[in-house]
Amino acid sequence: MNHGTVVIDHPRTLCDLHAQRETPTTHPVDAGTIAAARSGRWQVHLTPRALPLDWLGDVRGRRILCLGSSGGQLAPVLAAAGAEVTVFDLSEQHLALDRAAAAREGLRLQAVQGDMRDLQAFGHGSFDVVLHPVSNLFVPDVRPVWAECHRVLARDGVLLASFFNPVLFVAAHDPQLAEQGLMRPRYAIPYSDLDDLPVDERQARQARGEPMIYGHSLGDLIGGQLDAGFVVERFMEDWQPRPQVLIERYLPAFLATRARRIG
Repeated sequence: MNHGTVVIDHPRTLCDLHAQRETPTTHPVDAGTIAAARSGRWQVHLTPRALPLDWLGDVRGRRILCLGSSGGQLAPVLAAAGAEVTVFDLSEQHLALDRAAAAREGLRLQAVQGDMRDLQAFGHGSFDVVLHPVSNLFVPDVRPVWAECHRVLARDGVLLASFFNPVLFVAAHDPQLAEQGLMRPRYAIPYSDLDDLPVDERQARQARGEPMIYGHSLGDLIGGQLDAGFVVERFMEDWQPRPQVLIERYLPAFLATRARRIG
C-alpha cells in the first residue's frame, strides 16, 4: 500500500470537525493540573496509563515538540513544568485549545499547523524530545514521520511515540458476532480505509465527518524507526480501559516506544 502524498484540506476539515465534538481530547487541562505541574507534580500520557517518569525525566529547559498531539492537554502541562514547548498538528481548532490554555494560565508555547510528515517549519536539531501520542493512524505511510522526527531532533534526542496494536485492524466490526464473543478476520496489515473498507461504509464514515484510518505494520511502526536512525531503548504495552472492540479484551491495544537519535 502506498498512497503517496494525500490532499491535506479534506483531512484537516475532518480533524476540525472532531475538535468540535465533546471528546476527552477536546477538554484542555484545568488550572489545578497546571498549578501542580508548576510545582513539579505532573504526568503525561502516551497511552491510557501515565508515562513512566524515567521515560521523559526532568523537562526543565528542554525543547519539546508535541507532534500530532494538540487539544490543550499535553503541551500546557509540559510548558508549566518548565519545558520550551512547540505543539504541531493538522487541526487549527485543536491547536486553538492549546493556545487558549496557554493564554488562560500565562504559559509560553508555540502552536504550529501542518502535516506530521513534513516538519520543514523546523530546522535540523531543533528539539531535544519529540512526543508523539497515537495519531499516525491518520497518515497512509508512517515512515516519513520517523524520518522527519530524526531530522528535527538533536544528537542524543529522544522520540517517545505510541500507536495502536496492528492486530486491532484485522477483524471485521460485526456486532452480531461480537455478541457471541466471536471475531472474524477480514483485513490484512497494512490496513487502509481507502483500500479495504467497502465503498458504502467508507462513504458513511466520511458523511459523519470521520477521517480515514490506516493500520500500519510493526515493520513500519518499529522497524521504520530503526531504519530512520533511531535505537529503540524502551517498549511498553497498555490495555484499553474501556474496550470498544472485542479483541481489546484479550490483548493490549496500545504500544509505545522510547527511541534515541544516535547519528
